[in-house]
Amino acid sequence: MAKTNPQKINGKWQSGIALDVHTLSSTYMGVNEFGHEVYDTKRSEIGELLYRLKYKGDMAAAQEITDAAVAYLKPQLSKFDLIVPVPPSGTRAVQPVITLAKGIGAKLGVPVADCLTTTRAATALKGVLDPAKRKELLDGLHAVDTAQTKGRKVLLFDDLFRSGATMNAITDLLTTKGKVAAVRAFTITRTRSNQ
Repeated sequence: MAKTNPQKINGKWQSGIALDVHTLSSTYMGVNEFGHEVYDTKRSEIGELLYRLKYKGDMAAAQEITDAAVAYLKPQLSKFDLIVPVPPSGTRAVQPVITLAKGIGAKLGVPVADCLTTTRAATALKGVLDPAKRKELLDGLHAVDTAQTKGRKVLLFDDLFRSGATMNAITDLLTTKGKVAAVRAFTITRTRSNQ
């Protein structure tokens, strides 16, 4: 099973964990013949698996990630009764968050709710460093189906934790309009800095 090193993630939720940091180091190597910057990136074991799933569509990596997540979450089962995946901000052949949430839910016997929708096209926050601009991009972006969430103890799930802006906005939505009893955050990896 993939090695993990659980990391606390802070936000508006009751508790939050990432299984490990995503990258251990990234060294600038220069510019390649196509004019693109090149980095020598060393990832954690689970970070490498997530990279393979997200960018190479490697479903074997998804299975390994799911197994590691289930091993961590099994002792925590009394703390949540519904898994809510963060809606993807872009289109991919394989949506890692949805794929992993369904795999984790199936192995734990916990339902996965498709209760969050986006109200407009989402802008990826990866390159947006200004917290005010992130908040503006997230305001009103998501809607929740309260019938699926009312009174539930939610495990809010995403693949990568960066600043927490999206997960905080969704936690607010789940708590107010979704009327959940509790929100705990869980991600596969986190960035080394919160930008």
